Amino acid sequence: TMKYLYFLTYLLTVRCDEFTDLDLSHAIIGTSLKVRLLLYTRDNVTCGTLMSHTNLSAHPQFNSSRPTTFVIHGYRPTGSPPIWLDNIKEMLLVRKDMNVIVVDWNYGAANVNYFKAVDNTHKTADNLTAFIKKMQEHGASLSSIHMIGVSLGAHISGFVGANLDGLIGRITALDPAGPQFTGTTPDKRLDVTDAKFVDVLHTDIDALGFRAPLGHIDFYANGGTDQPGCPKTIFSGSSYFKCDHQRSVNLYLDSLNRTCASKVFPCDSYKDFLDGKCLDCDRFGDAGCPVFGYDVTQWKDVLLRLNQTKTYFTTNSDSPFCMTSYRLEVVTWNQDVRRGYMTVKLHGNGEVAVATIDHKAAEFKRYTETKLFAQFDKDIQSVKKMSLKFSSGEALKPKHKLRLLRIRLTHLERKERPLCRYDILLEQNKEVTFRPLPCEESNF
Repeated sequence: TMKYLYFLTYLLTVRCDEFTDLDLSHAIIGTSLKVRLLLYTRDNVTCGTLMSHTNLSAHPQFNSSRPTTFVIHGYRPTGSPPIWLDNIKEMLLVRKDMNVIVVDWNYGAANVNYFKAVDNTHKTADNLTAFIKKMQEHGASLSSIHMIGVSLGAHISGFVGANLDGLIGRITALDPAGPQFTGTTPDKRLDVTDAKFVDVLHTDIDALGFRAPLGHIDFYANGGTDQPGCPKTIFSGSSYFKCDHQRSVNLYLDSLNRTCASKVFPCDSYKDFLDGKCLDCDRFGDAGCPVFGYDVTQWKDVLLRLNQTKTYFTTNSDSPFCMTSYRLEVVTWNQDVRRGYMTVKLHGNGEVAVATIDHKAAEFKRYTETKLFAQFDKDIQSVKKMSLKFSSGEALKPKHKLRLLRIRLTHLERKERPLCRYDILLEQNKEVTFRPLPCEESNF
């Protein structure tokens, strides 16, 4: 009971420090930079401690022998706190006993004038560099530091890393900012030399994000642009501008939370990826293709050897974001060449997974195998039935039939026997459902 009383007294006397909440008026007037460091540990998951920049011994809950993760937000045009902050710090602390330091530079990021916020990235980085040097004096090792930077925060992480000669352990960049950084020299932006391991996610390369690869591994979600579920027109208001950019954080949270794992494939372009030309994972050895997100460090050694690897993956429009990849091989026996799109459904355990292969019209030639890359919205563990639908996408042309000699469906992540079916007639826009069979090895 005595211990409990002490704990109660501690709770009553401790003040929780919160992220700065500003509003649009601050952003319009402009704010001068102030960097606040909020510490969270497993002992104070929800209650932040505002840290002194100079006197670390004032914070007994900060343990310099534990790894430290810094979370650095980006441009805040309205001044409000990022909605994802609570989630990310809590999920990090579930993963590992660490110090999580939320870098609150809202006084500096909250500005209608983006260029002013860009100016403040260097000053914020210098402030953090001085703080990390203090951490080193208290016995912290640079290699156990991980910086997670969102948008402008990604470049701040890069500047800090460069100031510390690239010796910090890891930088994770979530849709690093493009405007004012694209086309600059490596010292003026995040760069692969800024940490021992740099992993980068791109979700908005045609607007607010950075297009070119910046890390040891770069992940381009849905090609790095036009995220599913995000508005396509300006009539949807501000979310039209920020939805793609913010998706980067949501995808990362899914990986941190172990909601599901997204396999990524090394490729030169999104077009080649969708065409199924990049399904080879041999360069990664026994580990196979990497998984996007927090756990990509399992591939760190091979990725460092490969220098810089560009990868692609697709996602659903909501959490769980992961999709399941299959290879679909089709042999037809129509006299004439047919072109069209395929929708595939897998049924099992009362669930249905859907893959629509419609990025371009596939070409089906007689007795020639057409390889398609099918990505399903969920993973069906035991497939009982399968449905196929073929459409030419041309409403006015005569309705052709597609005669399938054989189809073969191969799971790209699980070592399972492929599923086959022979002699199917597909009429345009009519779904045909059948029971697939495990393929016989001798099938051509």
